[in-house]
Amino acid sequence: MTTTDDFRFHAHELIVDLDAATTEMMTLISAHQLSGPEWERVTQWQHEAYERWMTYLNERSYPDPGQTTDKQ
Repeated sequence: MTTTDDFRFHAHELIVDLDAATTEMMTLISAHQLSGPEWERVTQWQHEAYERWMTYLNERSYPDPGQTTDKQ
């Protein structure tokens, strides 16, 4: 796999987890379950999934526009 493919694959995994956590949180909100152990579990999951996503995005290094990676 290329670096781009690796990035996309891992990014997709992180987004799927974040989406699942957010969906579960919204389900609890719709059911007016805004406290208790299930709420605590889901909000912690959503928070950690978001932090993993942001950490992954921020650790990536991107070349400056117009910069080439070809070595001559």
